[in-house]
Amino acid sequence: MKDLIERMTGWRRDLHRHPEFGFEEQRTARFVADTLRDMGLDVAEGIGGTGVVATLQRGTSNRAIALRADMDALRITETTESEWASTSPGTMHACGHDGHTSCLLGAARILAQEGGFDGTVRFIFQPAEEWGQGAQAMIDDGLIDRFPFDEIYGLHNMPGLPVGHVQTRPGAIMSAEDIFEIELTGLGGHASRPHAGREVMTPACALVLELQTIVSRRVDPGDIAVVSVTELLTDGVRNALPGKARVMGDARSFRPEVSALIEAEMRRIASGIALGHGVEAHVTYSREFVPLLNDPELATAFGEAAAQVSAAVDANAPAITASEDFARFLAHVRGCFAFFGNGEDSAPLHNPGYDFNDASLLHGACLHVEIARQRLSERSV
Repeated sequence: MKDLIERMTGWRRDLHRHPEFGFEEQRTARFVADTLRDMGLDVAEGIGGTGVVATLQRGTSNRAIALRADMDALRITETTESEWASTSPGTMHACGHDGHTSCLLGAARILAQEGGFDGTVRFIFQPAEEWGQGAQAMIDDGLIDRFPFDEIYGLHNMPGLPVGHVQTRPGAIMSAEDIFEIELTGLGGHASRPHAGREVMTPACALVLELQTIVSRRVDPGDIAVVSVTELLTDGVRNALPGKARVMGDARSFRPEVSALIEAEMRRIASGIALGHGVEAHVTYSREFVPLLNDPELATAFGEAAAQVSAAVDANAPAITASEDFARFLAHVRGCFAFFGNGEDSAPLHNPGYDFNDASLLHGACLHVEIARQRLSERSV
């Protein structure tokens, strides 16, 4: 395994040095495709833009499963100063997709060399996960018809979870994500004469605070929901009151009814605040990620497989309000998504100081291998 660990570490650090944004993963996709071909796999490129799908067959079974990794990076400036730090200004692998890709490449190498399964394994390398567009792009490009599979599995590293540990759960494990933008339009003017116009800074600030009452006062406490304002932009300057303001953010939930309630309340609040301050409000609300719902049977199967290669497995971990594009695949094929430890000292995901922990590479690869072997064995027929 020493040789494999060194290879995966080299792959991961090379990918980390050369991060690419969603649907721009040209170099990454070539790297993945070339590496898989060197292993002897059948490789298809350009699926859903920059996606890669590799196929490995052994035995006589007609059963097939898919293992998926994501390839894209984020528009974040890295601050780690590591030897393998990003060489692309303003872009970095701040979510560990470089590690996910390397883990799946490692799994492909093990399965290609050692086999141990009867059937077909599809290795799916997805673009543009971060913005919830890559999975659907691959599906729209005929992924499931061209490369059919019965089940699909995915992994994501988890900062704070010890290396070698795994978490998953049956049913809802990750939330939907909606994004919103509320534009306020009034009449800006000189900072010394607020009465002469209809400035929008005051109503914008009121809006930011009032939006927090949606979860605390309108959503049933039995439901999980989050509304977060992440940006407030205006056209004002130090001595000029703004006439336009944009309040932006996202909302998380697990049920369509809660998502609909959040949108309705947001529109009501924005309209009321605008009316009260004599300005206009325009709300744009869109649904980017759907909830990620693990198949209960396959979540149990994954937990049992993970127990063969992991130090600890929590098969009924709490759901989290982050979102994952993997959920789009589960609308078509049943499957399971799980988290594996990136270390207790890891920086948070989407943080400029984050880095994937190379010590977890072999664990991630072995998780992929074990679920493939378990689900494509005679016992699973």
